[in-house]
Amino acid sequence: MPRLILLASSPRVPAGLLSRDAWRALDGADLVLAADVAEDLPLALADDGIAVTPIGRESATERARALVESAGEQETIWLGSADGDPGLSDAIATEVSRLDEGPEVEVLVGSWDVEGGRLLDAVAVMDRLRAPGGCAWVAAQDHASLAPFVLEEAQEVHEALDAVIADPDDPRLREELTDELGDLLFQVLFHARVAADHAPDPFDVDDVAAALVDKLVRRNPHVFADASAGTLEEIEAQWQAIKAQEKAARDSEL
Repeated sequence: MPRLILLASSPRVPAGLLSRDAWRALDGADLVLAADVAEDLPLALADDGIAVTPIGRESATERARALVESAGEQETIWLGSADGDPGLSDAIATEVSRLDEGPEVEVLVGSWDVEGGRLLDAVAVMDRLRAPGGCAWVAAQDHASLAPFVLEEAQEVHEALDAVIADPDDPRLREELTDELGDLLFQVLFHARVAADHAPDPFDVDDVAAALVDKLVRRNPHVFADASAGTLEEIEAQWQAIKAQEKAARDSEL
């Protein structure tokens, strides 16, 4: 039976990390199509010897018609675009419904987002805003101009938390807390991006994340090492003792 496979994959994981079913489908397909063969996934497939053909259609309707026609003659795989192909699935459904015997349409998930994957999107958006051709206001900011916003956003998070604590089952309040936490995260990303432009000693968001990971591992030896801390009081005392040791070590370096 003619078949059209819509291969969905996450743009936030390496392009070649596809499921076993996805690789099997790609190996067995007669034709693999994509909107842009210069995107990461088509390039990764080409490196593995799988030819990817550009479809050369601009609108979702034109693209859907071409895919359905191709699948009527040969098993065809469509590599989902990085923008998610807005409107394409509806257009394909419309095209198939017009036919007496249309191809079978299958959505095959090739890879899933990892937890925290949307943080990569946030970093990419921050970079785009700060880069040449981005937002002039964002590009003009420095640590001094941004400092007041950190306090402002932290206060708004605190107020949103108070509201959620008072009424934890109100979805509107939880949505507001999500939004306020995002604003505070934006300040972290913003300062890290500003710091990346600083010479001679820049740092970036990866350095910030690495420092946090190192600190959490170091201060929780009852989780990541062989220390013993069975009660909340013991955990708190251990944390404070490690903090004091860190401060003493920093002071000795001055």
